[in-house]
Amino acid sequence: MSTSKQTKPMAAGGDEFSLKAILPPLLAIIVGMIMVILDSTVVNNAIPKLVEYFNTDLKTIQWTVTGYTLALSAVIPLAGWMTDKFGSKQIFMITITLFTLGSVLCGIAQTPEQLIIYRIIQGLGGGMVAPIGMAMVFKLAPPERRGSIMGVLGIPMLMAPAFGPVLSGWLVDSVSWHWIFIINLPIGIIALILGYKYLPKSDRHAAPHLDIIGMCLAPIAFSMLAYGVSEGGTNWSSASTIMGLTVGGIALILFIFVELKQKQPLLELKVFRSSDFTRSIILTWIVQLGLFGAMLIVPLYLQGVMGYTALETGWILMPQAICAGIGMPISGRLFDKIGARPLAFGGLTLVSISLFILSGISVDTSLWIIILCICIMGLGMGFSMMPLNTHVLNSAPRRLVSRVTPLTTAAQQVVVSFAVAGLTGYLTSQITSHTASAGVGANPLNAIVAGYGDTFFLSACIATAGVALSLLLRKPKQREEDGTAGGDNPDPAVMMGH
Repeated sequence: MSTSKQTKPMAAGGDEFSLKAILPPLLAIIVGMIMVILDSTVVNNAIPKLVEYFNTDLKTIQWTVTGYTLALSAVIPLAGWMTDKFGSKQIFMITITLFTLGSVLCGIAQTPEQLIIYRIIQGLGGGMVAPIGMAMVFKLAPPERRGSIMGVLGIPMLMAPAFGPVLSGWLVDSVSWHWIFIINLPIGIIALILGYKYLPKSDRHAAPHLDIIGMCLAPIAFSMLAYGVSEGGTNWSSASTIMGLTVGGIALILFIFVELKQKQPLLELKVFRSSDFTRSIILTWIVQLGLFGAMLIVPLYLQGVMGYTALETGWILMPQAICAGIGMPISGRLFDKIGARPLAFGGLTLVSISLFILSGISVDTSLWIIILCICIMGLGMGFSMMPLNTHVLNSAPRRLVSRVTPLTTAAQQVVVSFAVAGLTGYLTSQITSHTASAGVGANPLNAIVAGYGDTFFLSACIATAGVALSLLLRKPKQREEDGTAGGDNPDPAVMMGH
């Protein structure tokens, strides 16, 4: 009697204590992640100013983005081994330090070559922040509150891209382009102080085997694929595109073959044996293909067709981020009760509806219609993205989470690059096609708008495919004995929290 009486209060009290205890380390991780995510959006807005300041051409300055992306893609696969070897807290602190140092160097760069090198340093630091941060939060969160906690973590991941253009536009126009980098110094210091004080001491595993072949192949595979796909956005038949895709593809095939043979692989590909994991990760990729490409097309339309400035576009897109931020914590709490399937189905349905409405866009379409659509899209994103990500991690054994988050993040980097390059290439081809069919003397704006409509329609079809696939997700089965959620490979280590 006394045992059961004692157990119940401990469970309730322990649950509440866990939630209170997780807030400070969660804040430390969020500050670090928001700094990295914010930086990836603010630089794009400042490219014209950088071209003018350094008196160089666009192709040279574009390497400040390409170099950062390549560095980011190269180090992501190493995150799992590094955290196992040295501990997640230590590596998280080192990556934040490296990113902050790279930011300061970018802010004082004197030549475009220096800026490119310093952006690479930034990427080497920033690449590991997201996978390590997500793995730490997942391990810290009590299984029954995992959706709620991951939902809170997802807010900065969707809010930062919306605030980035606004912040960048203001800093570039009113202060100086240097400050889009230097502003990371105080944020980085705050993240380091919070991390040092509140992040729990890391779990180190006994000197994991160093997968040297995988460590060489993974950076080549993911960085070259990301490079090839990004170059394909300009010209799919160019030498750089073919080289990137060929080298990256060969390296990826070799990497997969090597990793499946390794007892302690760099990335844990064996999690694909779980049908729950495979279904959810494929669905996540499809969602990213449709959603992130559309998120690029909307601002292009606002600036290229409707004539808004980058700063004005940032403000117009703000409601989308706010709606996503509202949907995230709600979907997180619902995830703990009903699982990912109904949330993914409902969220992707909203995304599909908004994209289908946008596919009927015309030169007379009101701005308020566009804002309504992006609000619906933001709400759909908030309800679908983080439940899907949490479902992916729930489907993997907890001991493998530190190896799974780099896998999902590296794959996302390539998928998003493919979405952006693919949809921009499709947009260009459709505009060309409509211009040719319209004939001489026709209003070229009509052809451009028709091209955007076709691109939105393609994105809507991809999102609709996601709606159908979401029905294949299984509701997680809450297992208190092992903490898995409906995966095929339940692992007793899952509940052994840190």
